[in-house]
Amino acid sequence: MPGDALSQDPAELRRRIDTTKAHPARVYDVFLGGKDNYEVDRNAAAAALAANPRGYLDVRHNRDFLRRAVTTLTRDEGIRQYLDIGTGLPTQENVHQIAQRIAPDSRVVYVDNDPVVLAHARALLTSGPEGRTDYIDAALEDPGQILDAAAKTLDLERPVALALVAILHFVEDEQAYPIVRELIDALPSGSRLVLSHLTEDLNPENIRAVQRTYTERGFTFVLRSRAEVERFLTESGLEVDEPGVVPAHHWRPDGAAPVPEQPEPGYLATLDDIEKVRYRDINDVTDADINVYAVTGRKP
Repeated sequence: MPGDALSQDPAELRRRIDTTKAHPARVYDVFLGGKDNYEVDRNAAAAALAANPRGYLDVRHNRDFLRRAVTTLTRDEGIRQYLDIGTGLPTQENVHQIAQRIAPDSRVVYVDNDPVVLAHARALLTSGPEGRTDYIDAALEDPGQILDAAAKTLDLERPVALALVAILHFVEDEQAYPIVRELIDALPSGSRLVLSHLTEDLNPENIRAVQRTYTERGFTFVLRSRAEVERFLTESGLEVDEPGVVPAHHWRPDGAAPVPEQPEPGYLATLDDIEKVRYRDINDVTDADINVYAVTGRKP
């Protein structure tokens, strides 16, 4: 139900949570070192890590791309409104935290339809006094519902940055491209798209092994080429920003990727591989590690 996500009965939310099947948002949470996941999600993450031992770099650099893109758009381009679809579970440096640190009056609407994310929505809705955040319980596959609900918080007559970060590879072509066009069509001139997407262009053997672990668990998992990623922008009438569609760690790097605080060596030795991921320093990334394209674009 859009617009009243936080009013839903906690018991109803619990009934909606399926702990027998892995969910992309919760698997992502595992790789980011979160605690809002279940054994089935940790098993899926562990299988993906076994298939590609440095695959956590895709997840963490994808997140760092979002940090850099929101920083750039807020600081340098004057963007003050964000629509973040496929938000995932709350983690450090959510969009509103990044934007409002630079421009306290920024408005951010988050969209997801996983009940675990919904149950933690209050953690997202901690706007500073001058700005505003809101949360919509909706699926990417229903852009009309998203836009109607977002209009209660965002002024759709003023530029909006639409964030579709690591979500479109869970949607087949026949839905994915029309959804992006519908969303962009509803936004005014000067709006932006922030997009990242998994690909097999860069290190195909690694990512195909990961793809198998996800499809075996019933996920849609579409790897797209550079041209297919760029098509999301060109078919929607967007101008592609420099440096174009590039591996995530090459999108305007600033050398400021957060370095996790390190635990005692004795404690670290007691953790399994997937638990150690949260403490990895991602600044040792190489081109052989990354399978994510990143790009931003502008609506003329």
